[in-house]
Amino acid sequence: MGLLDNAVKGTVLTGLAIGIGAAVLAPVVLPVLAGVAKPLAKAAMKSGIMLYNKSKEIIAEAGEVTEDLWAEAKTEADAEMEEEIEAVTIDQTEEVKTGGQTS
Repeated sequence: MGLLDNAVKGTVLTGLAIGIGAAVLAPVVLPVLAGVAKPLAKAAMKSGIMLYNKSKEIIAEAGEVTEDLWAEAKTEADAEMEEEIEAVTIDQTEEVKTGGQTS
């Protein structure tokens, strides 16, 4: 029974002391914390908005660079394809002129 008395007494008294302390200090501490927390929260939100806008700019620039690279690569690939088609066409034309004979 002594173990149960010590556990209940310690837990109940500690909880009661914390509750009373919080009830007494809350009206004093909460306005002070609110006064400090509001500017901090506002600054954090402002920083978040600025970070969001900056990241949108960076992503837009990266998209433009990617589109430019894609267009350049496509142009080069099309040019190479045309060169290959021309080479095959020239080979076939020469083959027709020579009658399919190889030297």
